[in-house]
Amino acid sequence: MENPKQILPSVAAAIFNEQGEILLQKRSDVNQWCIISGHVEFGETVQQAILREIKEETNTAAEIVRFIGVYSTPESSTYIYGARTVQYVTSYFEARLLEAIPNCFSNSETQELKFFGIDQIPADFALINPYWLTDALDRSTTVFIR
Repeated sequence: MENPKQILPSVAAAIFNEQGEILLQKRSDVNQWCIISGHVEFGETVQQAILREIKEETNTAAEIVRFIGVYSTPESSTYIYGARTVQYVTSYFEARLLEAIPNCFSNSETQELKFFGIDQIPADFALINPYWLTDALDRSTTVFIR
């Protein structure tokens, strides 16, 4: 049987705290650390999708600070799920939490949430575009297409 291939829209967010640390989520599905991310659902905009994903994965409301860029490089955007292969086209935002994350929050998607220093990113970080962090730290008005 042939391996079906799909291209799907997705969203991701870099979320920093006042100390400049970035929020990472230990994902339940892959048991790896990752930035907050997810799929765009039918009928919603990418902005609505990232705010929904942040709420689902942190139980916290957020606002969008800026649009960082679009990421679709096949080498870092393609995942194999059993019998299917998916290439994601990801709209990447910087967001700010509007309230504190509940202590010890976890759910079916999130094992753990933690802020990490930029030089302390865990080794078990999920596959993602190699520019994800440098682009989020770039404070120019550049919109990246990678």
